[in-house]
Amino acid sequence: MNRIHNDFWKKQFANFTTIVVANGEVPDSELSLSILNDKRRIICCDGALHKLLSIHIVPDVVVGDGDSMDEEELLRYQIPYHADKSEEYNDLQKALKYCVAKDYDNILLMGCGGLREDHFIANLSILAMYSKNKCMRMLTEHGDFGVIKRAEEIPSYPGMQVSVFPSHPEQKFWFTGLKYPVNNRAFKWLWEGSLNEALEDSFVVEASDDEPVVVYRALPSC
Repeated sequence: MNRIHNDFWKKQFANFTTIVVANGEVPDSELSLSILNDKRRIICCDGALHKLLSIHIVPDVVVGDGDSMDEEELLRYQIPYHADKSEEYNDLQKALKYCVAKDYDNILLMGCGGLREDHFIANLSILAMYSKNKCMRMLTEHGDFGVIKRAEEIPSYPGMQVSVFPSHPEQKFWFTGLKYPVNNRAFKWLWEGSLNEALEDSFVVEASDDEPVVVYRALPSC
């Protein structure tokens, strides 16, 4: 990633003061490490504790049921542990429930992809659900997922790869500033709004209702 792109992406996440790290791919890219080392509040799902410690990141608290956590690491680094034994939620939801209880906002999710695809799809749904009441984004090692409602102008740069995923097949869309514009069109299938490209320094996605829309912006390949 060149300096211009790196500066652009760092700016995108500058206001996210709380990071939730799930037990997926280790967030060890230059961008991810710069964010994790930026003195922000870090909430760690219990299964991700060892992964974070392996990249020399000590979280502020660990949340989960404790079934995939090394208690010796907790004691060694004196990390607070919040137990949540509920069986109806996965670890990411438990961490987000903790954030809601603490009234944390501006939450960046990391470590949510890269391993089991079913977990990743579920995590995207969790992102959309919790974004109804919280400002949230999800950063993987390959791109950024955000959630909009109704309409939003989204920062970009020419050539950025963009995909838009609707909530339901009756939702209609208008795209401007993208290589393939859309005017009052509904997407029956999720793939129909994917694989677009930004032409300018921003683009606009407008939807016909307030149901959450997931917008993906790909990180540059180098």
